[in-house]
Amino acid sequence: MIKENLNTIKKQLPKHVTLVAVSKTKPITDIKEAYDAGQRIFGENKIQEMVTKYDELPKDIEWHMIGHLQRNKVKYMAHFVDLIHGVDSFKTLKEINKQAKKHNRIIKCLLQARIAKEETKFGLSFEEIEMILSDSELQNLENVSVVGLMGMATFTDNKTQVSQEFDTLKQLFSKEKNKKNLSILSMGMSGDYQLAIDSGSNMIRIGSSIFGARNYFV
Repeated sequence: MIKENLNTIKKQLPKHVTLVAVSKTKPITDIKEAYDAGQRIFGENKIQEMVTKYDELPKDIEWHMIGHLQRNKVKYMAHFVDLIHGVDSFKTLKEINKQAKKHNRIIKCLLQARIAKEETKFGLSFEEIEMILSDSELQNLENVSVVGLMGMATFTDNKTQVSQEFDTLKQLFSKEKNKKNLSILSMGMSGDYQLAIDSGSNMIRIGSSIFGARNYFV
């Protein structure tokens, strides 16, 4: 099932769109099945779970941290994480830089924008993103590379609203990408990735459409 789901999704994707298979809560066997089907980029939202999977799975996997990030846990993944999606403060960038330096690595990061109308969503305002990108101190973080922006739309059946939220982030990305050499716009999940791609996303995060529904009680 996983292989078939992956192939179906990949056939629909434009060549410029990167697929992150969201493997959170899923067992090693499921990830291995996706790996054997050719998938190499996986996203997790809990650092300890990602560390366990990193230790047990092939080392050519590219691991993305897609959940809300607690600064005190960055050290546990600094030796291998490839891209951190949900950076929502300058303090977090500084902590990532500190931990990456210990391993002589440069860790790529996306700044998370708050585009949804829901109060519970994490993220930075557009003004805060512009301030971080223009902050001269950012240049001093030699072990961090801000490579793009990430956003999550409101969880709603209103496609017009979702598209509008994606479009606003695409506008900010277009405004900043040439000035700051940004290349990744991460928007879209299982329920809205087609809308996100239409709005300019070049990285999507898909879990349930690949692996099936999650059991959060395991």
